[in-house]
Amino acid sequence: MRRLLLLRHAKTEGHEPGRDDRARVLIERGRADAARLGAYMASHGLTPDRVILSPAARCQETWTLMASAMRPAPAVSTLEQIYDATPQDIVGAVLDAPADAEALLIVGHNPGLHEAALLLIASGNIDARESLREQLPTSGLIVIDFAFDDWRSLHPRCGRLERFVTPKSLDAATR
Repeated sequence: MRRLLLLRHAKTEGHEPGRDDRARVLIERGRADAARLGAYMASHGLTPDRVILSPAARCQETWTLMASAMRPAPAVSTLEQIYDATPQDIVGAVLDAPADAEALLIVGHNPGLHEAALLLIASGNIDARESLREQLPTSGLIVIDFAFDDWRSLHPRCGRLERFVTPKSLDAATR
């Protein structure tokens, strides 16, 4: 079995004309959400073997805050194609993942991550799938399981949505 985790970066400062989009950093809420999501992943057995990051500062910062909760720390690489990625770029990154990466996390951006998830998911909890169809918010984590042992077997509609976690769903679970 293989597991793909897709994570949209945490909440950032707004985009300002003339400012490099890649340099945008997290706001306080984003930093808190990233740290909390990292702790959630660690406590629920969702620590990946490998992590692929967009080069954007907001993705790098999101991962840094999450990684502090994970032991052992997974291998991390930054891949240019994850910034401004299409769903096909994301699928390509997965297809190129090392064979020993049974659980792969990609930290990137919308709309590419959202569209890639919708492309890959065929089954899973109906309510979670409907919620995901509506949107992938910042700090949204999608966990997709695949019934194969080789990333090269990846194709559209072959995954099962194992869970969809958002800051709001974490808030609701703690009430």
